[in-house]
Amino acid sequence: MKKELPHFNVGKAYGGAQDWCHTHWMKIGGCAAITACDCSLYFELHKGKTGLCPHAHDNVSRDDYVDFAYIMEPYLRPRWTGIDRLDIYIDGFSKYLHDHDINDISLSPWSGERNLEDTKTIIKQQIDQGWPIPCLTLKHKHPAMDDYVWHWYILNGYEEFEHTFMVKAVTYGAWRWLDLDMLWTTGHDRKGGLILFS
Repeated sequence: MKKELPHFNVGKAYGGAQDWCHTHWMKIGGCAAITACDCSLYFELHKGKTGLCPHAHDNVSRDDYVDFAYIMEPYLRPRWTGIDRLDIYIDGFSKYLHDHDINDISLSPWSGERNLEDTKTIIKQQIDQGWPIPCLTLKHKHPAMDDYVWHWYILNGYEEFEHTFMVKAVTYGAWRWLDLDMLWTTGHDRKGGLILFS
């Protein structure tokens, strides 16, 4: 079984990227704000919400996207330790939605401590219901996850095989399929997790 959500392009990129930003802190720590921008654009394009993005269409220019990232920045401001807890993300993005008169989307945490099978189930439920999933990975033992360490990104698809459950991870203006078992089994005590929308 396979399910992928629609996304949007920024030029030839698949969604946004923090390294387009002009300031040091957004370049190195703007990943949370970027995922919130991508989700906001998705809500406008595919969930019927209005007023979230100044330039909501399927092929946003890079300049327009960067302008939007700096609108989001005060809500999910990069900091020395990063936005390293789910509650910080929920507080910031919830305030952005509320300030833009979107009061019918709620955010809840799904801890990285939750077991793998339940996590597969919740990912399928969210994506089947048309919700992208912001995902936080902190430390990770697997070299394939090096680009995702201490990083927020989006899951917007899954594919289920007999013994493998793959998720489509979106970040840096591109996408990649990852084995959820590998992604979720970080090998470290401190976990990230998922943001669930309803």
